[in-house]
Amino acid sequence: MTDVVRIRDKYYVRATSSLADDRARILKYGGTCALLNRFGDIEAVGAGKMGIFHNETRHLSRCVLHLNDTQPLLLSSVIQEDNTFLSVDMTNFDIPLKSGGALPREMIHLFRSKFVLEDTCYDEIRISNYGTDPVHIKLVILFDADFADIFEIRGAKRQGHGKRLDDHVQQDEVVFSYRGLDKILRRTTLHFTPPPKSITARQARYELDLQPRQETFLLLRVACQQENDSSQVLSFPDAYRRLYDESEAKRNGCRVGSTSSGYDSWFSRSRYDLQLLTIGNPEGPVPYAGVPWFNTVFGRDSIITSLETLWMTPEIAKAVLRYLATSQATHEDGERDAQPGKILHEMRRGEMANTREVPFGCYYGSVDSTPLFVVLAGAYLLRTGDLDFVRDIWPNIKAAVEWIDRYGDADSDSFVEYSRQSKNGLVQQGWKDSSDSVFYANGELAKPPIALCEVQAYAYAAKRLAAAMNRELGHPEAAVLLEEAAEKLRVRFEQGFWDDELGTYAIALDGDKKPCRVVSSNAGQTLFCGIASPERAKRVREVLMAGQMFSGWGVRTLSATELRYNPMSYHNGSIWPHDNALIGLGLSTYGYQTDAAELLKSMKQASDFIDLRRLPELFCGFHKRDHSAGPTLYPVACSPQAWSAGAAFLLLRAALGVKVRGKDAQLHFVNPHLPEGLDEIVIENLTVRDAAVDVVVRRRHGKVAVETTRKQGRVDIGVFT
Repeated sequence: MTDVVRIRDKYYVRATSSLADDRARILKYGGTCALLNRFGDIEAVGAGKMGIFHNETRHLSRCVLHLNDTQPLLLSSVIQEDNTFLSVDMTNFDIPLKSGGALPREMIHLFRSKFVLEDTCYDEIRISNYGTDPVHIKLVILFDADFADIFEIRGAKRQGHGKRLDDHVQQDEVVFSYRGLDKILRRTTLHFTPPPKSITARQARYELDLQPRQETFLLLRVACQQENDSSQVLSFPDAYRRLYDESEAKRNGCRVGSTSSGYDSWFSRSRYDLQLLTIGNPEGPVPYAGVPWFNTVFGRDSIITSLETLWMTPEIAKAVLRYLATSQATHEDGERDAQPGKILHEMRRGEMANTREVPFGCYYGSVDSTPLFVVLAGAYLLRTGDLDFVRDIWPNIKAAVEWIDRYGDADSDSFVEYSRQSKNGLVQQGWKDSSDSVFYANGELAKPPIALCEVQAYAYAAKRLAAAMNRELGHPEAAVLLEEAAEKLRVRFEQGFWDDELGTYAIALDGDKKPCRVVSSNAGQTLFCGIASPERAKRVREVLMAGQMFSGWGVRTLSATELRYNPMSYHNGSIWPHDNALIGLGLSTYGYQTDAAELLKSMKQASDFIDLRRLPELFCGFHKRDHSAGPTLYPVACSPQAWSAGAAFLLLRAALGVKVRGKDAQLHFVNPHLPEGLDEIVIENLTVRDAAVDVVVRRRHGKVAVETTRKQGRVDIGVFT
């Protein structure tokens, strides 16, 4: 292929090639995902990160379709809006005929339909002859499997590998097998229907004779399995119907729309991406963090995604709370940074995690997942009034609160701190977990144990909400003690973290309780927890929305005035949608709905310039130049990612001041605002206990009004300004 250049064992794509468009087409179901190019192929070019992955192992590293020994001509490549099906239209270049001459280009049509269900990728190819002459064509599918671990693909070096077993080739099937260092046998089975004319361990060859207007079908099923897997490989029609039905069922629930097509498309994309990241997950509707690198459960990510969507779909929060309760640590394990009561950081299932080449198989190295777990439980109870469920997980909530006081605050100074126990674990254990994210004003990295400002706010909110849950459960004495502890923490926080010269809270305290005098977005996340005094919240707001922090596309993670500021860095100057959403909620908490609406607008405008309107994990923090240029993308950001998809809905809630109280059957809008350019929002099928409502939020004569268009059941709907 002239598109691809090989130098030693590496393959490179010519800049002029259509393959240079490396935006992956992503299909996912549970722990299986396919990263494909525009042709629906898996090509070992560039960074080589495409493939079919199952439980964090790449089961297929190459799968390329050739028509008469060359890649077909691409006509179109479309992922269905709900992310379930990939459709690719291709045609031929000139094809020599047996009778002499050539079949002109664009006479053969190839239509490729691909999807993933359970552990199998289904690939149907329809070949049609639109020419006026019979034609003989060769269709070849080239394939291979490397069984690479996800961490290896990301760049981790391994000292050794397991054993690649003999390939098995039958008339219509090829089976690749690999026994890993974890002793698990992994298999990739490629099944061809009808059987090809010839088949080897690396290719299947068809020779087809098509009359004018004749069409035929080929089907390739790629099943990714481990020992003791019991899932069934279905026929293409049965699998298609099942996936379609599951996707249709997920369309129910609360929906947000708008008369503004840009906002409407963004909300739809966000909703469907959340559906993609939950569909088929064995944990239930627990969102996986992101594709491809984080196609698994992350405690912090799933909690924050639940908080973002709680007002619309509390079912996600319930599933997340249930799963994290069952995986809560029960004993100390330094290698996993685990302590009793601590909530999961991440769960991995790949070979390197199983052999502990990386410590993340069941890893607890996040300082914030545990207080955020309590925050989510309390917020869920407020939203739903579901006291029975909270009672079911109450031992886990109590254990999490005990962890905050015993292990989180090991020196009993009221602050929750961290320092890693595992030599291979994360150095930084807040949400900004890159190793250089916490430092002093002179750029020197802070020494542990480290107390992050936002984590103290999470702990404060956790104690207040735990007190409220205690009261609901009939434990008033415990509630009083928690309220007193929360107030003590609030006072200590204001004394230890506030920096009057910066006009905001320091990012952290180091091991000597010395403040890291750095202006960061971390301070913005303290606001939604209510720990800041109104006067200081006002000053934090002024810093956040000024030009050194607010780029025009959103609030940066770090002020442009700081020594380590780099708009192209992962955490030191970039822009994260979920960070902006939590900041927006915080601003709304203190009555700054106008600013929350501004953040909503900036994120929507960023989505205007991004493929599929899909907000990635992060993008670069360069200042907004003009209306013709979008934000600069971060090259290896996960997309889609759960908490980026959920950001749209939390920012909308913040701008509209939405408060849902299940126990009292209340839906209130407090000081609702709509950003410039958005004149109407439609919220359909929002449930409040046993009731369901549709409302329309409109701008009228410079003011925002809320109209109820449907109400089933008892619910109090109010607007307060």
